[in-house]
Formats: sequence, C-alpha cells, structure tokens
Amino acid sequence: MPEAAAPLGLLAELTHRCPLHCPYCSNPLELIARQQELSTEQWCSVLDQARDLGVLQVHLSGGEPLARTDLPEIVSHARSLGCYVNLVTSGVGLTTPRLADLVERGLDHVQLSLQGASEANNNAIAGARVFKHKLVAAEAVAEVGVPLTVNTVLHRRNHGEIAELIATAERLGAERLELANTQYYGWALRNRTALMPTRDQLDAAEPIVREATERLAGKMQIVYVVADYADAHPKPCMHGWGARQLTVAPDGTVLPCPAATAITTLELSSIVDTPLAEIWYSSSSFNAFRGTDWMSEPCRGCPRKDTDFGGCRCQAFLLTGDATATDPVCSLSPNRGLVDEILAEQPTVDVELTMRAPGRVR
Repeated sequence: MPEAAAPLGLLAELTHRCPLHCPYCSNPLELIARQQELSTEQWCSVLDQARDLGVLQVHLSGGEPLARTDLPEIVSHARSLGCYVNLVTSGVGLTTPRLADLVERGLDHVQLSLQGASEANNNAIAGARVFKHKLVAAEAVAEVGVPLTVNTVLHRRNHGEIAELIATAERLGAERLELANTQYYGWALRNRTALMPTRDQLDAAEPIVREATERLAGKMQIVYVVADYADAHPKPCMHGWGARQLTVAPDGTVLPCPAATAITTLELSSIVDTPLAEIWYSSSSFNAFRGTDWMSEPCRGCPRKDTDFGGCRCQAFLLTGDATATDPVCSLSPNRGLVDEILAEQPTVDVELTMRAPGRVR
C-alpha cells in the first residue's frame, strides 16, 4: 500500500438543502436531511483536523451553503486557520451586504453556477426562477472586489449556448470559467439519456472553446472538461484516489471523491466516529484505490496508469459493478462496448428530465 501524502484541499458539503432542482446534480439520489447535518462546532472541528492534516484550500459547498445560518462563523474559523476559503454557490441569497460580511471574515473567492446563458434556459434547467438572483450575486462579487469563477455543467440542453456562456462570463467579470461536461453520477445518471450531448454538439464546441481560450488568455481562464463517454481515454480521477482532496458530506461522512457514495461496496467512515487523520491515512475507503497496485490489466501495464489512474472508480462501478475495473470509457477497456452501446442509443429528440427535488431553505 503506498504511503499517502497530505491532502491539499477539502470540499466541505455543509448542506444538501438547495433552491435548485438541477437534473444533473452529482449529489446522491437520497439527499442528507437537515437534521442530520453537522453542527457549527462539528464543522469547526472538521476544519481544525483538516488544517492539521495539511489542507490549505477549503471549498464551502452544498447544496447551497448560504442555507446555513452559521456560514459566517464557518468562514471565520477557516480563515483563522490560515486556509484559502472559496464559496461554491448558486447565488441565491448572495447580496452585497452578505458577501461583504463574508469577505470581511476571510472569504477569498466565489464560484457561481450558471445553468444556461439565457434567463429562460437557465431557469428551465435549474427548475427555479433564479437567473436574476445569479446576476445580483455577480454584481455583488464585482462590487466587493473578490475573484469570481463561473461554472457551467454542460449537457444536451445547453451545449449549443457555449459561445453565449463564454460571453456571459466575460460580462460578469469572471476571472475563470469552468465548462464541465456532465459526469454521470447521482441525478445525472438517472437523466443520462436526456442529458448526453450529441456528437455534432461536441464537435461544434471544440473550436469555439479553443478560439475563446486563445482570445481571452491572460484575461479569463477557460477550463473545458471533455465529455469522456465520447473520448478515447478517461480523465484522471482526482489526481489519483485519496491523493490530494477529500470531501466531507453534510452528515460527516468522509469521501475520497465527491461521488464516492456511488460505490456501494465501499465502507465509508464518518468524522463523527473517527479522527480525520485516521480516515485519510488508514481507512479502507481511502486506501482502496491508492497508487497502482490495485490495478489489473490492461491498466497495470499501461504507460498512462500514472496519468489517468485507471480512470474514474465511480464510473467503473456504475457501469460494470466492479470498482477495480478499467474505466469503460477507455478504448483499451474490455468493457468499452458498454459505453459504445450507450452512445448508439442516443435519442434524436429531447427526452423528459427527472428534476431533483430541492431541500427546503429556511
């Protein structure tokens, strides 16, 4: 078993409550209820333990982290530990006074989700009338003067808006734009048939993103995450399983990656019962796929094994039932036919989406 290095980043899912109904949400189908959420004191303990481990970046996410009334205290505590603090938000409820208070307490950065370039499409995908709230949030970020990242999950319903999404991010003053094709976990897996972009959409997107990346170099960074079902090689999994990042769910479950609950054969640990350092270094879940010793062929003998780490463990499990299998996205995988069948079954007309039921925000 390889010796683990210290983690660099913590994704703190403070709550699963959210005003949006996004049909691609990577959160589990059975969301964690409010009464199961960690308390303020427990989250501060998580931050203490994470910093002791070596964590430098704290990403406060959800659900919608603004649904937590103790968010200011959590931000203050993360800053007191010397962490870089990022807020990952839908923008609903992020006003200038509220953001100014968070920044005064130590917030460094805001990551704002955008579901579509137009108000109509954004609201249709989000399942709520939230587009104007996002504009208010972006204006607040500009007024307060902290860096802004805009993040859009791409799929069939908004892939044709990539040029408009880039232009919108420019207008909002974003320093970074993430265009991430949907990963099929959670609600996205349930809605996969309706969400998968067409080959024509993917082919049209590449030159648009390339031109904008070159034009905006030095002004706005564009990160384009490809649709790996349509690629010959899988994307690296979290720079390696249990290598740099960890996620703590609202109830204290500690995850090697945000989607790890998809692997039902993993025995996951909780911060409520076990110290974070013990989970990071010694738990069966974090050590399950560290390094390369767990790999079978063709991964074990592949020169890319230290580049893509065998691909996504969650995806391998969801498609094959075996989390140790080569990611079926890989052209060398004996299970690549499973992905080819999915691609071949794409509908020629839009399919109705199953919308995620939001948690109540109080």
